[in-house]
Amino acid sequence: MAGATQGDWVTAAADRVVAEAEKRPAGAPLVCASGISPSGPVHLGNLREIMVPHFVADELRRRGLDCRHLLSWDDFDRLRKVPAGVPESFAQHIGRPLTSVPDPCGEHPNWAEHFKVPFRAALAELGVQVTEISQTERYRSGVYTDRILHAMRHRGRIDGILGHYRTAKTAQPGTGSAADAAADALSDDAGDGTTAAEYYPYKPYCAACDRDFTTVTAFDEPSARVSYRCRCGHAGTDVIGAGGRGKLVWKVDWPMRWAFEGVTFEAGGVDHSSPGSSFTVGSRLVREVFDGRPPNYLGYSFVGTSGTAKMSGSAGGAPTPGDALQILEAPLVRWLYVRRRPNQSFTVAFDQEVGRLYDEWDAVGRRLADGGGEPLERAVRARAVGTAGQALPTTARVVPFRLLASAADITTGDERQILRILNDVSERDAIASLDEVRPRLDRAQAWVAQLPAEDRTRVRTAPDRERLARLTADERAALALLLDGLADHWSLDGLTSLVYGVPKLRAGLGLDAVATPELKLAQRELFALLYELLVGRDTGPRLPTLLLALGADRIRSLLTP
Repeated sequence: MAGATQGDWVTAAADRVVAEAEKRPAGAPLVCASGISPSGPVHLGNLREIMVPHFVADELRRRGLDCRHLLSWDDFDRLRKVPAGVPESFAQHIGRPLTSVPDPCGEHPNWAEHFKVPFRAALAELGVQVTEISQTERYRSGVYTDRILHAMRHRGRIDGILGHYRTAKTAQPGTGSAADAAADALSDDAGDGTTAAEYYPYKPYCAACDRDFTTVTAFDEPSARVSYRCRCGHAGTDVIGAGGRGKLVWKVDWPMRWAFEGVTFEAGGVDHSSPGSSFTVGSRLVREVFDGRPPNYLGYSFVGTSGTAKMSGSAGGAPTPGDALQILEAPLVRWLYVRRRPNQSFTVAFDQEVGRLYDEWDAVGRRLADGGGEPLERAVRARAVGTAGQALPTTARVVPFRLLASAADITTGDERQILRILNDVSERDAIASLDEVRPRLDRAQAWVAQLPAEDRTRVRTAPDRERLARLTADERAALALLLDGLADHWSLDGLTSLVYGVPKLRAGLGLDAVATPELKLAQRELFALLYELLVGRDTGPRLPTLLLALGADRIRSLLTP
């Protein structure tokens, strides 16, 4: 797919990675990297940290190049705060490494694994293949020992570079951010308020309380021994190497890993991408301290849900990839993350916009199947439906999501009735089994199940005789036109034309006439009447879809005076 089309951010990024690789020693592998701290539910914003490098790595593989995608679990990070839904008693673990905090549900070895497991399952469903790295294992096994000692020997140079960018981290009284600022400061590269001469880029976890409320007081290079004091009152030592209890601070740790892993591409959130941010500082550190090169880099913007601008895994409550995959087919989730440039924010809908999103996805599929569409659109679709190594499962028989959701809603999930409705409206061969419309049907049923009770559709079991008796002459005429046209317009498109067209016919116009303001008002009045007579409310699911789900006989029974 190389050079697919102008404006294709994936192709452009892959081209830059290839160019970057040419500047490195011959035979150096192509490495795309992602990093996630499993401090809480790994949400849809975190997923962009994975998907941007994934699409670049996959493009390189499509070109026949060997490329590894590393997922570094920053599970040796401290627990900063207790997410929503977790007992407040877990506040006693704040400051401890995530792999030393117990699983809040008692099902996994530790806190970090509790949040890794569902994310792994989601990645597998999305066709994302990564090589996982536990930073706890890396640090405690001594893999980084030489790099840590190198950083400690060159701490003066590191401190000088950081000094160009360092800013005071303070919180204004009354803003509610003091706790966050204090938590950040404890792990910051500024050395907990030390002077430049006392700066150390290594922070141990306390042997007494297992928290990182520590300040390094001395370093003995021959023995690799670090002396520290802890806020809990303990004063101790830690030996850098296998079995060591500490790690490099974040702004030093990141460039160290670039050099160690030979990373050629990485993405990061906008908070890491601004001037003076982690990436800017890291780019100098990797060159001037670790004798490496910074990766080719793309900054990505936030992912919201139904209008939410930014999500925080530590705060809890943000939808996860697993949540999205209950409602959206895997190719559609991939499409959301690949169709926009990384620096563009977007929203994943869980509300009524889900139907519109599926309609848009289906329209693209039809357009491309008919030979239309732009080259970029074709490239994006190809990346959504599969990878260099596999095609993702798709629904064999494409039925509009809104119809499936309405059928599931109106029938309260009765699959025999759902099959009847689908065959009643099908313009193709009969659907022999609902397996033909899975997994989309499963997604529609899951979406309906999570709707609030007030949003569920409750179709009348008997006509509203009182309201039918009060119909005006105009209302009776409109209903008669609708009922008379059902047989000739019994399809989703046909019923759409009919329900919008009844006021036009009443005005002596054709169904395809342009709607004037007066006609639009008449359409709204007709819709309100139909909803009132069919579901007892003034709103509901899209009328064409609702009518299809109900069937002609039931419509006549409810609308005939």
